[in-house]
Amino acid sequence: MQPISEAERDAFFDTFQHEAIHLEMRDIYATDIERSRFQTWLRGEPLDPASEAAWWQPWRDFMARNRQQGKVLKRLRIVSEPVTDYIRFEWLDAAELVRAGEEVRWLPRRLASTLLLPGNDYWLFDRGTVAFTHFSGDGHVLGHELTTDPDIVRMCSSAFDAAWKAAIPHDAFQPT
Repeated sequence: MQPISEAERDAFFDTFQHEAIHLEMRDIYATDIERSRFQTWLRGEPLDPASEAAWWQPWRDFMARNRQQGKVLKRLRIVSEPVTDYIRFEWLDAAELVRAGEEVRWLPRRLASTLLLPGNDYWLFDRGTVAFTHFSGDGHVLGHELTTDPDIVRMCSSAFDAAWKAAIPHDAFQPT
C-alpha cells in the first residue's frame, strides 16, 4: 500500500475508463464543506438554492461527462439504524447524486452482518485500483492509501458486489 494525497486520489476521477465505485461505512463525515451545509440544515434553515446550484454544478458536470462516455459511478452506504442526523442529510443529498446519474444504494448495517468488508471506506477504479480513505473517530480524513495488489482489489470488488446485491436502491430506501 502506498500513501497518496487527496489530489493524487482525485486524479483517478479524470482517468478511469469504465467504472468507479465507492463504499462508505461511517455514520458521520466531518469534511469542512459538507459540515457547513450540514450545520445549516441541522439548524432547520433552508439551504440557499443559488448556493446549492453552484455547490452541485461541478459534480453535475463531472457526471454528465462520464455518462456521455458510458462510464458508471456507484455509491454504497452502509448505515446504522436509527440513522444519524448526518446520514439523514446525506440521504437527502443522494437524490441529487441520483439525478446526476450516479447509482446509489443503502445497506442497513444489520443486513451486513454476514458480509466480509474491508475496514475502511474506499474508491475502486476500473476494478484495478483501490484508494482507501482513513478517518479519525470523529470523521476527519487522516489520509489515503493506494493499492493495485490483485488480491486486495479482488477482495474489495467481491465485498462491494456482495453488499451491493444486499443493498436497497436510493429511491426505495427510507431512513429510520
